[in-house]
Amino acid sequence: MSQQKTYLKDPFDDAVLIILAGIDRDVERGEDMLMFGLCLVMLSSTFAPVAPPTVLLPLVALTFAISASCARKNYHNMERKLSASIALLEHHEQIMLRPVAAVFAEHPMPSLADSFNLLKNLKRTLKSVLGGFLINPLWMPILYVMGMQICEEKNLGILNRAIIDVERRLADHPPAWLKQRLISDKLTD
Repeated sequence: MSQQKTYLKDPFDDAVLIILAGIDRDVERGEDMLMFGLCLVMLSSTFAPVAPPTVLLPLVALTFAISASCARKNYHNMERKLSASIALLEHHEQIMLRPVAAVFAEHPMPSLADSFNLLKNLKRTLKSVLGGFLINPLWMPILYVMGMQICEEKNLGILNRAIIDVERRLADHPPAWLKQRLISDKLTD
């Protein structure tokens, strides 16, 4: 399956709306990935009577790591597709999408190699070590990748709020091409 490089397929008058819809869909996909991982972790307690903690706890950590990694890859793809799409727009359309693009600039996500590097994430590492000492040493990897999962969820929430703000701004003060489209949609109904 080939990966789409931009949110735009053809030049449209409502390119901003198409890009917003595409980013919104990708944000939901990232949230679904994180929620699926969390649900699997929550269901892992059903296997506690038959699986020893030395088997179950590493699987929980692996589940969190996979869901956070998929969400991170999705976040980087959104950033890449948005920048490629914005390059195809006119200046006034780029201005409308600036708040969404600013989220990627203000909250950059490091690569997965950097996220899994314990020495580059000392705060998260120390928190997971402390939690492991308080609970059980087998919980250290779970707490570390859970921190990654929380970071992913936070960034997707910020991005979602930026998309909602742009959509509200477009609804409150629509540009001329959007007003024309809304009028023509009402006439065809």
